[in-house]
Amino acid sequence: MPYCILQIALDTPLNSVFDYGWSYEDGAAPQVGQLALVSFGRREAMGIIVAIKDETDVPPDKLKNALAVRSQLAPLSLEWLALAGFAADYYQRPLGEVALPGLPKNLRVPKTVALDRALKKLAKLDVTNDATPSGMPPLNPAQREAADAIGGARGFTPLLLYGVTGSGKTEVYLQACAQVLARDPQAQILILVPEINLTPQLEANIRARFPGLMLATLHSSLSEGERMLHWLSAHVGQARIVLGTRLAILASLPHLKLIVIDEEHDPSYKQQEGLRYSARDLAVWRAWQLAIPIVLGSATPSLESWHHAQTGRYRKLELRERAVRDAVLPTVRLLDMERDKPKEGLTSGLLAALRGRLERGEQSLLFLNRRGYAPVITCESCGWISNCTRCTSFMVLHKPEHRLRCHHCSLELRIPRHCPTCGNIDLQPLGRGTQRFEEGLAAMFPQARILRIDADSTRKKGSAQEAFDTVHRGEVDILIGTQMVAKGHDFKKLTLVGILNPDTALFSQDYRASERLFAQLMQVAGRAGRAGLASEVLIQTRYAQHPLYSAVVRHDYDRYAGSLLEERRQAALPPYMYQALLRAEAPELANAIAFLEEARDILPTDAVTLNDPIPMTMTRVHNVDRAQLLVESSSRPALQAFLKEWMALLRAMKTRVRWSLEVDPLDI
Repeated sequence: MPYCILQIALDTPLNSVFDYGWSYEDGAAPQVGQLALVSFGRREAMGIIVAIKDETDVPPDKLKNALAVRSQLAPLSLEWLALAGFAADYYQRPLGEVALPGLPKNLRVPKTVALDRALKKLAKLDVTNDATPSGMPPLNPAQREAADAIGGARGFTPLLLYGVTGSGKTEVYLQACAQVLARDPQAQILILVPEINLTPQLEANIRARFPGLMLATLHSSLSEGERMLHWLSAHVGQARIVLGTRLAILASLPHLKLIVIDEEHDPSYKQQEGLRYSARDLAVWRAWQLAIPIVLGSATPSLESWHHAQTGRYRKLELRERAVRDAVLPTVRLLDMERDKPKEGLTSGLLAALRGRLERGEQSLLFLNRRGYAPVITCESCGWISNCTRCTSFMVLHKPEHRLRCHHCSLELRIPRHCPTCGNIDLQPLGRGTQRFEEGLAAMFPQARILRIDADSTRKKGSAQEAFDTVHRGEVDILIGTQMVAKGHDFKKLTLVGILNPDTALFSQDYRASERLFAQLMQVAGRAGRAGLASEVLIQTRYAQHPLYSAVVRHDYDRYAGSLLEERRQAALPPYMYQALLRAEAPELANAIAFLEEARDILPTDAVTLNDPIPMTMTRVHNVDRAQLLVESSSRPALQAFLKEWMALLRAMKTRVRWSLEVDPLDI
């Protein structure tokens, strides 16, 4: 019976692959990319075969045999393994920690019941594989030029689709997809969106356009069975279009011919825990690897993508006008809160605009990126504030639930009946969240149909889509929402957007704060007037002379992005500098700082700059203190070379401090 050595990648922190023996019958040789079940320590673990050899350095008495090879499943392609390998190298993680979590959980269990059931279900599906599009609307000249440029692109072609809100970027995507699908009967297309709540609307558009094709969706709200079925349909080539959030970038697509990244600027494409990868950046590398086109679409591109377009690395396609006939961008006005003092958080100008929309039967949106009733409650007698006992943050008042809740560690407490410090029973909410505005509007406009959409009101599965459907049906007069409503949604009757309390982002110590605020304001402003009705956006601010607001009023992304890039160049910040961030966590801040100081000195170098360790802005979370060390270099290869050598030394250090490295951090 033939025998070989399998090199298997496992989901462990150990930066190595593991050798296992395997005996097989003639004609059933294992293949690279297959899944294998092995005994690892005291448990059974699923791994991926990354190499097959004839011999091993492991002593025969210590060499274990693999328990099973999943031969019923087609192996993962060499290109997919190369993608996982690149991500592991670039983000300085073991291969197994990248590759295995990218697979559905039901594929990684010892038993094959779920896999066999899903494969049987797929085999019974009647897949027509008819790529004929249905109901193709005419495009304006700019849209037609963009769609033809995407659909006709050959080889690795990164395209930045820069289009104002409502310019019909989705229609450009769909018609470009139709060209790619018509040209190749096996072609697969990957479309990424930043958030789960944006998938239902786009999914409905894709299904209506390509009724004869199988569409797979991949996001974290799917059940494990659903995710398994959708992943497998893409893996075997049955699903011709895959729509998903950032985790879909690691989907197995053997015939991938086009990648579309919608709202490419969105920070949600960056994973913020575990493997801190950027799905957008991995998508660009995957397109380069496969020599296929990639489209990055946005009304407010990230400065990195804009810089690439300005320097010629990306080809820029522009949509300067709205797609709907007679639809124009909304008029943006600033309401100076120093002159027009707000009542219940709303200025008289915004209240008058709301009344006018109610009288005309049009919809209004109030945008406030702060959920809860109030950010904090306080005692006016002694100055007590509802601080979280486990974090350096406040406990947010959630009045309908009669709870104080920390949005960082999820600690919940009853609202105290009196001040814990002085006994005063007159505790007051300080500031306003979406719940408080909802309450105030209900009192001011008792006849209005008011709906709040935020993370609290949409906790149940399907509740977010149900809420958005209610708005689309016209059953809501005033919508109050957080960033969940800011992008991607096409509200036909919405003619007024009121933006509340945006000023806090102007004074953030995060150098990306102004870029994010500008993008957020432009995106939420773009929800208004999409069906051709005259619309306006009112921004309440105490800093009406700030240049950021002036740029929003002019809808002038080009000039503002240019000024931000010049600031970044002068300050030596990304995209002109490459960064990595070493974070440390310990029960005591001194221990975290001490670890980072040791890490800073462990590898002397002139190739990169290692800054001094400092506490993180949110220093304590869930009774753990956190600190950070920023590493910078003007050369990406120099930074990567240093990190590889540095990480080997860090892994060898003996410490009780928990630490992690993030390459290309978004939050510093």
